[in-house]
Amino acid sequence: MWWKILLLIVLVLGLGASIAIVYGIARWKSGTRELRARLEASRVPVAPTVFDLNELEELPAPVQRYFRAVLTPGQPMIQAVSVAHEGTFNMSDTGELWRPFSSTQRVITHRPGFDWDARIRMMPGLTVRVHDAYVAGEGILHASLFGLITVMEMRNTPEVAQGELMRFFAESAWYPTALLPSQGVRWEALDDSSAHATLEDGGIMLTMLFRFNSDGSIASVRAEARGRASKGTVIPTPWEGRWSDYQLRGGMRVPIEGEVAWILPEGPKPYWRGRITSIHYEFAQ
Repeated sequence: MWWKILLLIVLVLGLGASIAIVYGIARWKSGTRELRARLEASRVPVAPTVFDLNELEELPAPVQRYFRAVLTPGQPMIQAVSVAHEGTFNMSDTGELWRPFSSTQRVITHRPGFDWDARIRMMPGLTVRVHDAYVAGEGILHASLFGLITVMEMRNTPEVAQGELMRFFAESAWYPTALLPSQGVRWEALDDSSAHATLEDGGIMLTMLFRFNSDGSIASVRAEARGRASKGTVIPTPWEGRWSDYQLRGGMRVPIEGEVAWILPEGPKPYWRGRITSIHYEFAQ
């Protein structure tokens, strides 16, 4: 009879674990809905509503080539984006511990904001859920095992807010009308294939280096000091996103693949490699 008792215990434990996982997923989804409701509430109208070539007259040459390569006159301005990705994420600070992820992301171009909701599969049956977000001037990084057990949470600090706004800015290659001067971005020439761009939101102002390919598309975006969490501290570290495989989406040329890395003294340390599986735009009217 002992084996029947053991089987009963295993079944009860398994049922309890299944209930906990289902509850964790429901709790995480509820948190996502609340976060994205805050994001939607932060929207302000986008103006003008269409792209005009006259905007480009005073811009540096490589920036003009970029907009001419990815936009067409009369292109509607983007006010929101819904993106889905898949790829791999390096879970190790010092080594190579790449794990598959899938994610959805909601972006609002004005006021700048986004929420990246990811599921990273550590091993069969073990999933870490992540919110990486910038909402109404607040930066948020929250990782949770099964949506129940918090393993990392950073928010309500100037460093996190600045880092998340940097991510929004670097990913603007996915929503290129947000980089136009009429949308608040200031461009400064550096050379024939790169330029500095400056963005302000609330009390945060940041400048990043944009490098362009020979066809005009964005090759990379770099910040010289983004906060990197390491061993319980946040270390300002050079950071770079690289974009590739430009395709036509919503009447614009946008990158489908990307890689993001910390630039360490010993060389680049990539930690995110992903590909867009779907992208949907909402345009100003």
